[in-house]
Amino acid sequence: MTGTTVAVRRSPVLSPRRAGGRRQRRRRRLYWIATHAIAIALAIMFLAPLIFMFITAVMSSNETLTGGLWPRSWHWENFGQALTTDNGVMVRWLVNTLIYAVLATVFMLVSSVPVAYALARFRFRGRKPAFVLVITTMMLPPQVTIVPLYIMWARFQLTGTLWPLIIPMLFGDAFSIFLLRQFLVTIPKEYADAARVDGCGEVGTMLRVILPMARPAIAAVALFQFFYAWNDYFGPLIYTKPESWTLAVGLSTFRAAHHVEWNLTMAATLLTVLPVMIVFFLAQRVFIQGVTLTGVKG
Repeated sequence: MTGTTVAVRRSPVLSPRRAGGRRQRRRRRLYWIATHAIAIALAIMFLAPLIFMFITAVMSSNETLTGGLWPRSWHWENFGQALTTDNGVMVRWLVNTLIYAVLATVFMLVSSVPVAYALARFRFRGRKPAFVLVITTMMLPPQVTIVPLYIMWARFQLTGTLWPLIIPMLFGDAFSIFLLRQFLVTIPKEYADAARVDGCGEVGTMLRVILPMARPAIAAVALFQFFYAWNDYFGPLIYTKPESWTLAVGLSTFRAAHHVEWNLTMAATLLTVLPVMIVFFLAQRVFIQGVTLTGVKG
């Protein structure tokens, strides 16, 4: 009598150590999701419009008029078409926006940094009233002064251009002066005293000692000003002519001209916000550091 052997396949059994490690990783994952639930919900809320904008931008014109949420075919040429349509007017708006944002940021730094340094380091009569006056200008809405300012720039024959928006930055920005001054007062005075002992003048102390230590705050105010100028709609709408329009103003006319072609409208919108997002992600570390390190000392 011949016996037959039957091979019995055993199901893999995890060792207690591996099972415990897997449970611990799952517990850590669930704990991370629970502790970051609000941040995850906010991230989804902020990313959802961008994702919808991107998906619509790569659809065909017919697909955007349907209820579909995912493109059947990806049309990457929509971005090039958005840039070249209407004789490439978006490129001109992009150049105007860059000119406005870069010059306004540079002029703001040149004018605001010395004022903030003087308010933080110099002891003179009327220093506190001058600082209070700077703060009060932050509370004044721009709509209050727009009529007399427009009349003034019209007499200088500068209306229709971007100069009425750029030139005022040479006289300082109240918000930037406030942030820079609050940061500069947190820098110990011993550094400036040591530079003066070594024979460094006041300007040299500011440029060689204090400002390198204030780079996070300077980067923060520069990014604030750059983002403000890039997204400014009210100023260019009031002062500029069509040949000097920025992206914020031009995009509204682009949407009106292509109100049925939502793919082109979303592609143009995405191209407008993409440079700002890239700049922020590249400089977010120094930007956040500058904002968090800005002191509140008086």
